[in-house]
Amino acid sequence: MNFSFDVIVIGAGHAGCEAAHAAARIGASTLLITMDMNKIAQMSCNPAVGGIAKGQIVREIDALGGMMGIITDRSAIQFRMLNRSKGPAMWSPRAQSDRMKFSQLWRETLENTENLNMWQDSVASLIVEDGCVRGVVTALGVRFTAKAVVLTAGTFLNGLMHTGPVKIKGGRVAEPAAYGLTEQLRELGFATDRMKTGTPVRIDGRSVDWSKTTLQEGDDDFHKFSYLSEVSRELKQRPCHTVYTNTHTHDILRRGLPDSPLYNGQIQSIGPRYCPSIETKIVTFADKEEHQLFLEPEGETTTEYYLNGFSSSLPINIQIEALETIPALRDVMLFRPGYAIEYDFFDPTQLHHTLETKLLHGLFFAGQVNGTTGYEEAAGQGLVAGVNAALQVKGGEPFTLARDEAYIGVLIDDLVTKGVDEPYRMFTSRAEHRILLRQDDADMRLTPRGHAIGLATDARYQAMLAKRQQRDGLMQFCAEFSVKASILNPWLEARGEQPLKQGVKLIDLVLRPGLNIALLSEGIPALAAYIADNISPERRDEIVEAAEILMKYEGYIRREQLNAEKLHRLENLKLRGKIDYSAVKALSTEARQKLAKIDPETVAQASRIPGISPADVNILLLLLGR
Repeated sequence: MNFSFDVIVIGAGHAGCEAAHAAARIGASTLLITMDMNKIAQMSCNPAVGGIAKGQIVREIDALGGMMGIITDRSAIQFRMLNRSKGPAMWSPRAQSDRMKFSQLWRETLENTENLNMWQDSVASLIVEDGCVRGVVTALGVRFTAKAVVLTAGTFLNGLMHTGPVKIKGGRVAEPAAYGLTEQLRELGFATDRMKTGTPVRIDGRSVDWSKTTLQEGDDDFHKFSYLSEVSRELKQRPCHTVYTNTHTHDILRRGLPDSPLYNGQIQSIGPRYCPSIETKIVTFADKEEHQLFLEPEGETTTEYYLNGFSSSLPINIQIEALETIPALRDVMLFRPGYAIEYDFFDPTQLHHTLETKLLHGLFFAGQVNGTTGYEEAAGQGLVAGVNAALQVKGGEPFTLARDEAYIGVLIDDLVTKGVDEPYRMFTSRAEHRILLRQDDADMRLTPRGHAIGLATDARYQAMLAKRQQRDGLMQFCAEFSVKASILNPWLEARGEQPLKQGVKLIDLVLRPGLNIALLSEGIPALAAYIADNISPERRDEIVEAAEILMKYEGYIRREQLNAEKLHRLENLKLRGKIDYSAVKALSTEARQKLAKIDPETVAQASRIPGISPADVNILLLLLGR
């Protein structure tokens, strides 16, 4: 057996799978090490992918040539486009997945990826020589050498699970924790701390009174995650259901607070503010008499349900007693209770934008070890880390994404520039250029980047070019085609629309709030004919929607592009290695300390460091001769 590789990836969660697949696709001989090959890409928490801002990340992963979008589409049992009542910058795709099918498809993908090998074992330590990582030593005593290592250990580093007073060591229920790596990295100078996350109860659907729940169906249209037209949903679609807690539920939960690890001092680590436990909700929002909960199926055929919104580490008897106060759950039976888990993470300001560590050459971090939460955030980091590990080995240029280029770029820049004081979760509000980072155009933004590094295939790139050509052709047709008032007015008036006073270009009608291309094609035969003759049937709805968004929001998009171009001037001013911050007395003490710690690559990055004032930025510009 070969014991030497270009890249080793530790951990086969969502970050590790994308990292290993990306590194191998680019041409690096890659080894993926996981404790359990039956738990590859395990959905440790909810059986869903995407959501607000997270869905945009998945579309970006797909556009670059990653696999999360394809596997989610193939394993989806429900798909919804969230925020459709808002502008397209806020639209976010989300899918319920069959948990077991999702993992199975990932394993099939990895087993059939050229240049990729797998090894079932636990990593005990890194091999480090002269400030560089040289490989790993496993718990079985096997020594694997490599030129780069990607650490994606998730919640497994010194993981400790809590259910009431009960504490169990592990990285996930029924799975052992990993020991040794944190201690070794701390000795090498890495700053580390503890974080906490949690997961809800799993319910037997046969014990639910479904007549007392509210049905929540998925969408039945063309939307999906992958831009590849041949990828589609293969499984039977299933609905979710909603229920609500009540004052009796809250009374029981309050009674259990003295035994809650979150409130009795048993858990000291940092918890997620944006995905709070049910006990945190009733304390923080004490005036609310109810909280919405979602019953989400775990698979196409299983009776197991995930109770989204009821994350808890309370004692088992309190969890059950509280659930029984909800009418639909009065006879509830559990498959397992909710629990909290504490684990080690590393301060992400110790990373470059490539996700390589500053202290050890060739060592990359991705996923929850960087202080993030969520499958999507982990997968996006994993792809970037895997790509850069492979490019470094092969002598290529580093691969990074700008803040106006991708949500993944926002995520990584936030981590390495600002650090974290709680588990980091992506939101649309974190992206100052979110109108440029829409889910509908991730392929236009990123497929050329993915193709250039060898991750996105030629077929994917050609499909993107064909889509762009057809989209732009439709926009040109709308801009040039004239509509006569006398011909169209009867149709407009029948729809309750303001009639035309004179002939206009078709685009003027597209810009009306109550009209869209699909409706207009009913009243304008020439438009319907153009679409039928010039746009691929298998991607017709997608291309029409993309063209319509660009036409309706052209002014906003152009203004945001101008703002982004202004900021790029600071992004182009390189800073790293040019200034001894400790010697610049004109900077505040806080600015000197933070600039020295982060060592920003550019003036723009320096300006985003918390505590760096506009005056500090002006001083940096003066020192650079600007």
